Amino acid sequence: MDATYIQNSIAQLKTDIFIDVRHRTLQKYTGDPVLDENQLFYLLIPFFNGEEWQQEQTEAAITVGIVYAALAAHDHIKELDATSKDQQLTVLAGDFYSGRYYEILASSGNVGLIRSLSQGIAARCEHQIKVYEQEERTVEQWFAAVENIEAGLIAQFFNLYAFGHYITLVEKSLLLLRLEREMAAHQNGQGSLLNIYIEKSAILEGTTYDIVMQNKIVQLKTELLQEIKQSSFLQQDIKQALQARVEANLVSTN
Repeated sequence: MDATYIQNSIAQLKTDIFIDVRHRTLQKYTGDPVLDENQLFYLLIPFFNGEEWQQEQTEAAITVGIVYAALAAHDHIKELDATSKDQQLTVLAGDFYSGRYYEILASSGNVGLIRSLSQGIAARCEHQIKVYEQEERTVEQWFAAVENIEAGLIAQFFNLYAFGHYITLVEKSLLLLRLEREMAAHQNGQGSLLNIYIEKSAILEGTTYDIVMQNKIVQLKTELLQEIKQSSFLQQDIKQALQARVEANLVSTN
């Protein structure tokens, strides 16, 4: 399976998601839904690796993508200003996408998917709320929260369809990507509440933000490359695709 096929498959999933949530007014003011292609890539890993994948899995993956789009729309509201017209429309876009995935889930009759995504959404929101709470947490607790925010819904999808052996790989990969983005933003002076709290926790632990972030990134890289290499269920071309992504991401932080 070459890179072109993988990219075309991701593009097709994005198109399918856009079709299901298209709304002319929202698109005019807020653009297309925000979709992370890395999340879509890891969502489709079992498919790329030759697992049994029927129309039900495709429809479920589209629904998961819509959930991520809804949550991303709400996440993109500025932390200190949610009163402008653009911000209000972004809130409405998130609500609209939420309505669409509830509608799709209800019409599908897929009780297992409804239960799994409901649990995943609740867990993700619980971890997201932690960013706004004034409670002390260790650096590792923050990393665990970010891991759930980034990969929790995919983990629910994998568990539902017996793809659980991919979960650790995807959790570590998406956590790595998020930490790299956060560290790059921090280095560019673009603060976030998450970065502020990680920095505070690092200081309480007698270290610095840069050290804990860089150490975690190196740890994740080492573990991922080893797991990919030693994995018995991954096809060779998928191993190469995964290794290339991990190594490319890490080069960008050096």
